[in-house]
Amino acid sequence: MKIPNSRIKNIKPISELRSYNKLLDEVTPENPVILTKNGYGKYAIIDIAEYEKYERTQMADELAQIQFVNDARKGDLHSLEDVKREIINR
Repeated sequence: MKIPNSRIKNIKPISELRSYNKLLDEVTPENPVILTKNGYGKYAIIDIAEYEKYERTQMADELAQIQFVNDARKGDLHSLEDVKREIINR
C-alpha cells in the first residue's frame, strides 16, 4: 500500500530497525512510526495507549452494529452515533 499524504509525518524505511532503540524513542501517542518496504507502507509502530484506544473504538463499533441489528429486528431504530454514545457512556 503506497502511503498517501496524511497527518503521519514519521515515515521510515524498514532498514531503520537496525537502530530500533532510536526508532522507538520517536514513537509517541501523537506520533506513530510507519515503516516502509520497497517504498510501500508495511508496518506501523504505535504507542500502546493509542492501540488500546483503537481497540476500544473497534469494540464500540462492533457492539453498535449488534445493537442496530437487534433494534432493527424489533423495528426500533436509532442512529449509529446515538448507539455508540450510549455504549461508550455505560
